[in-house]
Amino acid sequence: MTVWDLGREVFRCKVSTGRSGMGCEEGSGKTPVGWHRIAQVIGQGAPLGTRFSSREPTGEIWTTGAVEGDWITTRIFWLEGLEPGVNKGPGVDTFDRYIYLHGTAREEELGFPGSHGCVRLSNLDAVKLSEIVHEGDPVWIGPKCAA
Repeated sequence: MTVWDLGREVFRCKVSTGRSGMGCEEGSGKTPVGWHRIAQVIGQGAPLGTRFSSREPTGEIWTTGAVEGDWITTRIFWLEGLEPGVNKGPGVDTFDRYIYLHGTAREEELGFPGSHGCVRLSNLDAVKLSEIVHEGDPVWIGPKCAA
């Protein structure tokens, strides 16, 4: 993942996208493509490794090691699709699919497809990202930047 500001790269990190590939279909487990915006940033100020369930902190903190399930940790950047019929609207809606950029307890999988559709990043990178991006910022998901 790369973050650009006025044509200058300001942040880059390794991520993990959908194990099933890229696509916008509801129930597909794929990472949606196209233009999005950050609809909501959740977890600002939460300790590194904080586990979230339904976007609420559970009180659990991941530090290292394997966990049961696919933990969402540290920060959540909830995405909203901006392209009707592609990633916005019935059957393809990124927001309704609960697609996030988020920290993970599966940092060893970064760099390889492995999520259920979200974009996973390391917990440290999730904190760094939360210091750079804001609600409303545009996000492009695809093979290359379409800026």
